[in-house]
Amino acid sequence: MGFPSFWRSATLVRGEALIQQGHNEEGIGQMEEGLATAQAVGSEIGRPHDLTVLAGAYIETRRLDEALRILTEALAIVDDHEEVVFEAETHRLKGELLLKQSNSNIAEARTCFERAIKIARSQSAKSWELRATMSLARWLASQGQSDEARAVLAEIYNWFTEGFETGDLKDAKALLDELSQ
Repeated sequence: MGFPSFWRSATLVRGEALIQQGHNEEGIGQMEEGLATAQAVGSEIGRPHDLTVLAGAYIETRRLDEALRILTEALAIVDDHEEVVFEAETHRLKGELLLKQSNSNIAEARTCFERAIKIARSQSAKSWELRATMSLARWLASQGQSDEARAVLAEIYNWFTEGFETGDLKDAKALLDELSQ
């Protein structure tokens, strides 16, 4: 494995942690450096995840073209290498990006959300399904379809029996409350 592989992993994890703490620019730098090292040593394992995390930070910093470029790369790796662990989240994030780019992307964004839900269900990945369903529910609500939004979100939310203190479930509950008003 060697030192470059360990350094690559540590740099990527540090970058992701910085992004999760809201230090997007510093985290982006770390992740870009880690991804460059990974590519230099020929390491592709985990790349779709790393690219998806980086794309999220690009979206937060309004670097939308860069985000779309690397989400496209992540999905190509998924297709080529069948590394599907983060496939649902990558499609969900692409849908969010498309909505931020242009109102003309609404149909494609919905398709991304629905595909993410389908993939998450096929993998029994309930957390990814919840996140994708929240994105779809927000989209539906923005289109004046609050009843449908509430129904699809309530279905997945009610599946959970624990973990209600987690961020995603708190966000889902808040969105359900908002949609019920």
